[in-house]
Amino acid sequence: MEINQLNEQYENMSETLLLSSLNSHEQKLKLKELREDKKKKLKSEKLLAKSAKHDTKPKKKVYIIDFNGDVRATEVDNLREEVTAITTQASSSDEVVVRLESGGGTVHGYGLAASQLDRLKKKGIALTVCVDKVAASGGYAMACVADQILAAPFAMIGSIGVVAQLPNFNRLMKKNNIDFEMLTAGEYKRTLTLFGENTQKGREKFVEDLEDIHDLFKEYVHERRPTMDMASVATGEVWLGARAKELDLVDSIQTSDEYIGDCIGESDVFEIKYVIKKSLIDRLGIAAEISLDRLFSKWWARLTQGTEKSF
Repeated sequence: MEINQLNEQYENMSETLLLSSLNSHEQKLKLKELREDKKKKLKSEKLLAKSAKHDTKPKKKVYIIDFNGDVRATEVDNLREEVTAITTQASSSDEVVVRLESGGGTVHGYGLAASQLDRLKKKGIALTVCVDKVAASGGYAMACVADQILAAPFAMIGSIGVVAQLPNFNRLMKKNNIDFEMLTAGEYKRTLTLFGENTQKGREKFVEDLEDIHDLFKEYVHERRPTMDMASVATGEVWLGARAKELDLVDSIQTSDEYIGDCIGESDVFEIKYVIKKSLIDRLGIAAEISLDRLFSKWWARLTQGTEKSF
């Protein structure tokens, strides 16, 4: 687990910028002043820690985590570890900020990702989601869990819908005298396939499943944002930040940088990231193999996306 306190990082950045604007003599004077200020601050913090004032209210802590989602929401493995770590330490007076970027993906992947954020709410921890670029479909399913959603002016928001698409090679196979057999038990075990001959009954059942998932999606969003007019927004459309605010899809137009900057002024801010350490062989020897495997998986996921309903 990597933990980075942003207060100190921002303070160092500010000091560096300040010093760069001064001449050498002014820099020396300013550095001396900054050192004295830090000593006073450290002394004050030590005295406060040693004091017997148990009624002193602890400083609010803000925990920042990132979620950059792909079609399969593979970052959910990191997210669940980060959420678990935070729930062991955070109190109801603290806050979690999620910098979310995702255009959605598989239902089961994003359903699990949204459930991880629900864990924070169940613990009574305030949750803010910041969207700088996109939170659409499954990404919005995650965002709607938050107490407040902040979006950049031109961030893409919404897409409350479900999609599935896949090619069918049955006629091509028949033309080339290639037989394909698929054996199932259960009338609707496989409704649409890549290589078999699809039927109208199978298509109708597939659409019925899509509609059911869409209804569940709408219910999930409505439970978390009850003031939103679902009939107007659950059309699969995407809106930019400013328009999304008018439709109550987001609460405020603000970038994550601005919001976090405000938090740093009044809270202890920590950036949390769960990292799986890789061996030297993983990083060097089989890097090319991993890249090829990911490329193949990416294209195969696109080819067979219809067999996994996506939102």
